[in-house]
Amino acid sequence: MEGIFTGGCQCGAVRFRAEKLGRPSICHCRMCQKAFGGFFGALVTADQAHLQWTRSQPTLFRSSKKVHRGFCPRCGTPLTYHHPGGVEIAIGAFDQAYLIEPEVQVNHHLRLPWIDHLFEKPAVAQSLDEAEMISFQHPDHDTAQWPPEDEQ
Repeated sequence: MEGIFTGGCQCGAVRFRAEKLGRPSICHCRMCQKAFGGFFGALVTADQAHLQWTRSQPTLFRSSKKVHRGFCPRCGTPLTYHHPGGVEIAIGAFDQAYLIEPEVQVNHHLRLPWIDHLFEKPAVAQSLDEAEMISFQHPDHDTAQWPPEDEQ
């Protein structure tokens, strides 16, 4: 995928810009489950020559002999997966994550036993009081500064 893709962590302390993305995937391994705090990790390969950290950088944690995982040191958002072959970025960290649909599943044999039936479960509408919902999350676009001066 070519184009300009931006993203960052939940609090806005770490932001990035990527221009060439490779294969989007989801990984079912236990390390990805724990790193993302979810059922799997959704990642897309990035061309390191076209990946720029525009606000700070992730802190790295060595999760295995060959892998480092990057996260925001302030809010903990999972951001990267560094391996000997390159780097991958968490799909959910992109401002327009909906543009990056996973194409493959890796470590499928390690998936949680009920994952194949997850979306067969009933959907329950949940009402949110929009007037009381005040988000302190960074918006899904680049900002010159975050948080805004009047909210620091």
